[in-house]
Amino acid sequence: MRISTWLGGAALCAVAGSALAEAHMTDTSDARIALSNNYAGNSWRQAMLQSWEDVTGPAVEEGIVAAADAYTTSENQATEQAAQIQNMILQGYDAIVVNAASPTALNGAVKEACDAGIVVVSFDGIVTEPCAWRIAVDFHEMGRQEVEYLASRLPEGGNLLEIRGLAGVFVDDEISAGIHAGIEEFPQFEIAGSVHGDWAQDVAQKAVAGILPSLPEIVGVVTQGGDGYGAAEAIRAAGRDMPIIVLGNRQDEMLWWQQQRDESGYETISLSIAPGVSTLAFWVAQQILAGEEVPKDLTVPFLTVTQDTLDETLANTPEGSVANVEYSLEDAQAVIAEAQGEM
Repeated sequence: MRISTWLGGAALCAVAGSALAEAHMTDTSDARIALSNNYAGNSWRQAMLQSWEDVTGPAVEEGIVAAADAYTTSENQATEQAAQIQNMILQGYDAIVVNAASPTALNGAVKEACDAGIVVVSFDGIVTEPCAWRIAVDFHEMGRQEVEYLASRLPEGGNLLEIRGLAGVFVDDEISAGIHAGIEEFPQFEIAGSVHGDWAQDVAQKAVAGILPSLPEIVGVVTQGGDGYGAAEAIRAAGRDMPIIVLGNRQDEMLWWQQQRDESGYETISLSIAPGVSTLAFWVAQQILAGEEVPKDLTVPFLTVTQDTLDETLANTPEGSVANVEYSLEDAQAVIAEAQGEM
């Protein structure tokens, strides 16, 4: 699936002329770009790293950049990732692409990189240091839309279970805040319980199994991704009626959804940021190094799977992976051009 399926024709046309002609205003063939990733313990992060390799490998082979090395910290600790970034500074990278453990705790290391003349582009887990670029979806809106969808299906409301992600990470905070904003907008719903699933099916399954005995009847489960199938398994094992579980584009949970749909007409929705956003961050870093004027904040849509698009999306998602979009240079230029038009 290409990003061109997301963007309107106007944005693509906008880059068909001068932006494409100026793709390499400055030669970046000697530039070295590094990926600093804070966590790789779920299918989304694995797909994200694979997308990085699939797109940056050919870019290196074609001489667009000299290197695009990926590094992941062993623990999801901001102090460890800050040290990793400082090591990248010492290694002389020209740009660092960051999926951050914290929006603020890495700011010191990011500022050191900027002061050393290094381009820093954060994505997914973004940083707030002003010298860095940020690429994110509107996670707050994603959470709010989960509740809005449940309101369209369950107008009388009811009790919800919230499954959160990794504690202390920007993405977790924003999606949860959006969910709670949705509850304010649709007060017929109430959060009856909340657990952290760490965006991993096995963690979510254990956490949901642990809290279920203390919960009343649940009509819906609001999630963050990597947790829907685990929640379903815990609820099934507890012998409870299956609520509407908002899913997060993982192959295993979409397969479960398809099976439930075929057996009983089960309906839900699935939405998440595409793991291939790492490749957009790579091309944005390359374009900045090439001399392109890029706005500091770029927003991309989240990828939504509906009842109508489930079969096609599942067919195009490898086993154990996540529904995905990978970006080309031209796709990135379209995103940049669209943001320039909004400045």
